[in-house]
Amino acid sequence: MYQLLAAAVLVLGFSPVVSAEPLKLVVLGDSLSAGYQLPADEAFPAQLQAALQKRGHDVEVVNAGVSGDTTADGLARLDWSVGPDANAVIVELGANDALRGLPPEKTRENLSEIVSRLTERNVKVLVAGMLAPRNLGDDYASSFDPIFADVSRIHGALLYPFFLQGVAMKPELNLADGMHPTGEGVSIIVQNMLPAVEDLISRVN
Repeated sequence: MYQLLAAAVLVLGFSPVVSAEPLKLVVLGDSLSAGYQLPADEAFPAQLQAALQKRGHDVEVVNAGVSGDTTADGLARLDWSVGPDANAVIVELGANDALRGLPPEKTRENLSEIVSRLTERNVKVLVAGMLAPRNLGDDYASSFDPIFADVSRIHGALLYPFFLQGVAMKPELNLADGMHPTGEGVSIIVQNMLPAVEDLISRVN
């Protein structure tokens, strides 16, 4: 019977249908990527998925952002926030560490552990950098700002230097609190990050 079916496939030109799962990209972050006070379709993961699909990528972008999360919180929930089916992760954490004036060495330790554990799972990582508020002083900023580039380099991850590039300090692109991007602000972040994200997904085996 098997030989007859095989012959029919060859003669009739049938080909088996293979339904590949979309690449799963998880955004592990805080309120900046979670979409604080925004409709779900205006949050960073939703807008990123739409932009990637428009460019022909079969990608599902999962919103694993939790408002208020520090790098320690992200590390604590890493295993259940980034499931075994994740192919790639954007790590967007650190802003709340700086806002709370937490020791930069702890931020570095937590972020390094997150990226290390994901890399060990063969999950490709893009680290989204953050800058310390300048009112914390030059010493704090000089200790905090290089963390993201250093961790990316050590673990062979990709780096997007500053998640809020082009949006920070622009009132028209932020909510009334001056810290969280509007839907328009998010769209600018997405467009700015697209080349880095496309590089990330190109690295998935």
